[in-house]
Amino acid sequence: MNFKQRIPRTIRQFFQLYLTVLAIFSFFRLILFITQTDRIDASVDKADILMAFLMGIRFDLVISGYVLILPFFILAILSFFKRTFPTVNKVLFYFIYIVFSIAFLICAIDIPYFKQFFSRFTITGFEWLDSPKFVFKMVVEEPRYWLIMIPFIFFIFVFYKAFKRIISNSRETSPLALASKIGLYILCLGLMFVGIRGRVEKKSPIRVGTAYFCNNPFLNQLGLNPNFTLIRSYLDSKEARNKTVTLMDDKEAVANMQRYLNIQHPDKNLPLLRLRNEGKVKPNRYNVVLVIMESMSAAKMERGGNPNHLTPFLDSLSHQGYYFDNTYTAGIHTFNGIFSSIFSMPALYRQHPMKESAIMKYHGMFSTLKAKGYSTAYFTTHDGQFDNVEGFLKANDCETVISQANYPLDKIKTTLGVPDDYLFEYSMPVLNKLSEKNKPFVATFMTASDHGPYYIPDYFKPRNTEVKKQITEFADYSLRRFIQLSSKQKWFKNTIFVFIADHGAPMDNTYDIALDYNHAPLLFYAPNIIKSPKTIDCMAGQIDVFPTIMGLLKQPYANNTLGIDLLNEKRPYIFFNADDKYGVIDHNWLLIAKTDGSKGLYKYKNKDTRNYAALYKDTVDKMNTYAKSNLQTFQYMILKKKQ
Repeated sequence: MNFKQRIPRTIRQFFQLYLTVLAIFSFFRLILFITQTDRIDASVDKADILMAFLMGIRFDLVISGYVLILPFFILAILSFFKRTFPTVNKVLFYFIYIVFSIAFLICAIDIPYFKQFFSRFTITGFEWLDSPKFVFKMVVEEPRYWLIMIPFIFFIFVFYKAFKRIISNSRETSPLALASKIGLYILCLGLMFVGIRGRVEKKSPIRVGTAYFCNNPFLNQLGLNPNFTLIRSYLDSKEARNKTVTLMDDKEAVANMQRYLNIQHPDKNLPLLRLRNEGKVKPNRYNVVLVIMESMSAAKMERGGNPNHLTPFLDSLSHQGYYFDNTYTAGIHTFNGIFSSIFSMPALYRQHPMKESAIMKYHGMFSTLKAKGYSTAYFTTHDGQFDNVEGFLKANDCETVISQANYPLDKIKTTLGVPDDYLFEYSMPVLNKLSEKNKPFVATFMTASDHGPYYIPDYFKPRNTEVKKQITEFADYSLRRFIQLSSKQKWFKNTIFVFIADHGAPMDNTYDIALDYNHAPLLFYAPNIIKSPKTIDCMAGQIDVFPTIMGLLKQPYANNTLGIDLLNEKRPYIFFNADDKYGVIDHNWLLIAKTDGSKGLYKYKNKDTRNYAALYKDTVDKMNTYAKSNLQTFQYMILKKKQ
């Protein structure tokens, strides 16, 4: 009898099962690597690539161990009986098969998710469960999402066949004595516990941060298993400290913000209140049109260094108004962009303020200008109820919401509704009616074409051959069409147009936060109002859009937000959020602070990946305190209803 035959059947079967599962997890990791090869340049050490895959095995062992340890324990106990248990074996077979099939599905979903968010799958992916029909249609209409089902179907078929073959060898051949058999089972259970723990060299079990072993953010994340990040993010979300932001003491945060904002005589009830534009010249009653552009990273523009001629119109327009070079979006989701641009408050990790419209009313752009006699409107290409946008905005003084329900059926091309150019064309008579009321209007547009599922009309002829570049060209064409149509309307000469992105795109992966995902264009365009166009290099954010608009209008108002008037005030840094971490940036430094307490300080201008945090502790402290004070103050204002 050879050595293999001396090992108990259950141990042999589970060893083979482990190898099968680890191989499938590794294949999904390989697919992710292949689809993201553009994030690997020649400077990447091949040893680091190998290390990422080896690191992945550690995380795969954690997930595999959690699934297999209970079935192993049950079958180990039953192996001491001189009879078979077919019902138990069948139940355990389907338990293992179904759970691993779900795990493989998550691995498949993770591939397009990572491409979109530059992050492994987390509970953020379930933000849209309240709109299942919308999400399902969006997935079905996007061909690149279909492709993830091919490896998934293949691997669950392979797994089923392999699993059947493994358990078909049910003959027990081990002649081991009882004590030896018990000892071997205990040893195997111990090894499984070590695999679940993920490491033995540290007191704490394996963490997400364990995967971060080099300076390449993609390789650091490649080693993670998306089932691990999903479960970890869920568990973290259930901890009391993560349900609301507790970065520092509320009083200290508010006091810091009052100092940063130069509030010398703070109001007891409204801690950020500043009365602005009081006693100035006669207020202007300009119309305001805010265009929030889907995924329009500054890196897509020629002036942002892009050589593909994707945004010729936006580039040309940026030289005809006030263009802010150093603007960053509050978060990486569309709801972050809408909320922060209109209400001048930041993103708070995974919190979704627009889904909590009953908590409080925000005194943002719509409420302020409506009180001054403006008509208020919001235009979107698709379902207005998605992300609770329509309900939230109506609760906050947006009188008119135009969404998919308003458009002719033949104009709706995907689950994201109508193309951007039709959105703008449809808006013309609506805006004309608003202007005929003999009062100014404020209108916000949320475009969507530059988001899958992509639709490019036959009449548009792009320069590039890659669809993601073509759709950006079409988005830019639609902006041109909008300005062309607007320029023919009576209200055009009296209108300020503001262009900003909801978020960018994770095009660059130098750091753990893809700067291109938050770096966005911000342009104020009004050819009959802004007579001296200029580029402004101050640090700016979406939270500054509303106060800057009010500054241009010279309208007196109460600013109780975290935003500033960029034409009359300055901020030392701007900060932004990426669900489980935040960044703080100025002209020289980028600080990345993670929820585990680790921090990285980088000279981002030349893509230097060296972490200078230990050398410049004072810089880290100043930047981090600034961001924490802003975030904590907003959390305080939500909880205490101080808005």
